[in-house]
Amino acid sequence: MPPNANLHAYINGNIQPYGEAFLHISDLSIQRGYGVFDFFKVQNGRPVFLADYLKRFYESARLMELTVPLPESELTGIINELITINNLPLSGIKMILTGGYSDNGYDPTVPNLIIQQQPLQLPTPEMIAQGIKVITHEHVRELPSIKTINYTMGIRLINKIKQAAASDVLYQKNDVVSEFPRCNFFIVMQDNTIVTPPENVLLGVTRKNVLALAARKYKSEERTITIADIAQAKEAFLTSTTKRILPIVQVDDVVIGNGKPGAITQELLQDLIGLEKL
Repeated sequence: MPPNANLHAYINGNIQPYGEAFLHISDLSIQRGYGVFDFFKVQNGRPVFLADYLKRFYESARLMELTVPLPESELTGIINELITINNLPLSGIKMILTGGYSDNGYDPTVPNLIIQQQPLQLPTPEMIAQGIKVITHEHVRELPSIKTINYTMGIRLINKIKQAAASDVLYQKNDVVSEFPRCNFFIVMQDNTIVTPPENVLLGVTRKNVLALAARKYKSEERTITIADIAQAKEAFLTSTTKRILPIVQVDDVVIGNGKPGAITQELLQDLIGLEKL
């Protein structure tokens, strides 16, 4: 039985049980890993920041030469219908657009659109109170501005992360850091300036909101962050849809600040939670 077999998913015009939702093996997502997706949170039956996620989904599709088969208004209606049918208190919805069923396994055709919903668990209070350790790896993600389905490097590094007793991996190239496989990276400098990398990163929706929230109280910048900058940072944290803001207390062997989640990180997390409720 497939996971979440009691839930329903949308595929190419139909909402149906998970157990009946399939793609043909000729799809380019299977043959070549070609496709885009986006993912957003649903709380108490309400999609959080949906307009931002839809905008990024359509832009990713455009940049990958794919066409979303539905206008935004119709796609929103299907999302709301799926939320009602599945009736989950806290969940995530993933929209996937593939390269379609290709006769030669290479040329894109009519895209396939999949929308699936899954239960979601946010970071525990213990994780937030203790913070996490991350490691670094030399890599720049291909097409970082597009949310493609290619997560090969991140998945390949899972065992390395576990062996280091870490929680995630931060990509860097020539000592310039960029992003995590699924999250954005921030540091708080000694003068309380909040900084996040501007290049070779996905422009996360949570990243966007955190920058806006930070700018209300602190100086915030999008600029290059090096490994040396991390060593001098007062605080560090990551941002994502599913993790919100999660404190980072160690990068490789470098302990950040006093080794505990910082006050500014905690403050921004509460501000973000408040923004999600609006």
